Amino acid sequence: MTSRAALQKLYRRLYKAYGPQDWWPAETPFEVMVGAVLTQNTAWTNVEKAINNLKQADALNIHSISGLSELKLAGLIKPSGYFNVKAKRLKNFTNWFVQQGRFKGLNKLTDLDLRNGLLGVNGIGPETADDILLYAFERPVFVIDAYTRRLLERMKLIDGKESYESLRQLFESNLQADIKLFQEYHALIVRHAKIKCSGVNDCKHCLVEAPI
Repeated sequence: MTSRAALQKLYRRLYKAYGPQDWWPAETPFEVMVGAVLTQNTAWTNVEKAINNLKQADALNIHSISGLSELKLAGLIKPSGYFNVKAKRLKNFTNWFVQQGRFKGLNKLTDLDLRNGLLGVNGIGPETADDILLYAFERPVFVIDAYTRRLLERMKLIDGKESYESLRQLFESNLQADIKLFQEYHALIVRHAKIKCSGVNDCKHCLVEAPI
């Protein structure tokens, strides 16, 4: 089976098992960006707590994040873990975001230029950059995370040694460049990773991971 056919079949299995995910949960593109930074090395439930803290403090906005001291910002995002590092990264990102003309200015850039710009911000790696591109700017890039790598390796679709970029190209070159498809596919993989295998006949985990 070709990579294209295998990836399409895997998507159909995931969608049948879990249905539409409608991910990323956020009220604004800027909230998506903040969440993308905060979700590094932590569970989304912890990010939600940090986001709620920012909202309650009326600090989930460019002006507040830029104006708060790193110490105060770190206190608000403490539930997300690595809060001192993430406070610095958030301020770095927000300052860059403003300097580049905010959303309107950045949205004029090509996918490649925008991605390279994001990767140039201290603390923004490929996964975070692609989260922002796909969910905030709605650009057709596929997000590769640890869940994706683990699932493909278990299903023997990769050997596990591939680079981030080679895995991203695997999806982007074999699937239609469809933003909603990429969003749904990534979200379904994350959902699948959180479901424990029950081992029973109708176990969703087993149905998804059956040999292709």
